[in-house]
Amino acid sequence: MQGIEEIAKGNLDYKISEMGRDELGNLATSFNKMTEDLKKTTTSRDLLAKEMAERKRTQQVLRERTEALERSNRDLEEFAYIASHDLQEPLRMVASYTQLLARRYKGKLDSDADEFIAYAVDGATRMKALINDLLSYSRVGTKGKDFEPTDCEAVFDRTLDNLQKAVEESGAKLTHDSLPTVMADDMQLGQLFQNLIGNAVKFQSEEPPSIHMSCERIEESAIGNRQSAMNKGWIFSVRDNGIGIDPEFTKRVFIIFQRLHKRGEYPGTGIGLAICKKIVERHGGRIWVESQSGKGSTFYFTIPRREEK
Repeated sequence: MQGIEEIAKGNLDYKISEMGRDELGNLATSFNKMTEDLKKTTTSRDLLAKEMAERKRTQQVLRERTEALERSNRDLEEFAYIASHDLQEPLRMVASYTQLLARRYKGKLDSDADEFIAYAVDGATRMKALINDLLSYSRVGTKGKDFEPTDCEAVFDRTLDNLQKAVEESGAKLTHDSLPTVMADDMQLGQLFQNLIGNAVKFQSEEPPSIHMSCERIEESAIGNRQSAMNKGWIFSVRDNGIGIDPEFTKRVFIIFQRLHKRGEYPGTGIGLAICKKIVERHGGRIWVESQSGKGSTFYFTIPRREEK
């Protein structure tokens, strides 16, 4: 009876003397084993409860941090949009007057003055390009259109029309496999195609650019880089024979304002691939690049399959 009373009090360390091998001794042995099992179960239960409580606290912290990050991103996008939009008019005025100075006074002042005016014109032109790209970046998440059936073949053809001059000047050869119709924002998909193909043309090696776009349909989760991409959808790729990228920089290229080359070597604002990443993520996919320096690059991006509304 004392053993039962001790267990009722929660004392699972209490032991009954196991004297003898008769029925009472066997009962004492069974009783002690039961208390040991109860003690283990209670300990496991307490550990599980502690773990669950800790997991809930961690989830709450993650939820709060995620919400704070989303708010911060929205604020940053709004600031970028307002700042870039409001800067356009004064910058347009600066660019217009510096270009007017260049035309009106070229050769009439000393050579230093011509050089200084040229610097001002170049700076205003680059700032205008930067503001336009920043505006495009901020609009991806806030000014996007609803997803509609989008013919990627038509988007590709439109991209070639937009890049016609650069393609002709570089002697680039562009080919593509059959491309699907996907649920997408057609304007953003066009910008994605244009940025990737435009980069392939710009960062050419000594050979004329050779660029190929392909697409593979995914039915099940694949391996490697594709593993976390999606279960059903498409993987697009843009392959070129350009200067390539050192593998240690393949993630850095998608960060806004990150440049791997001096401005004098290759023009640009360092925003193009960041825009690509944002467009792909808005569509629920991911983007990455496989490359080696001097051996060309292949950019991959995924577009999940969606049902037409």
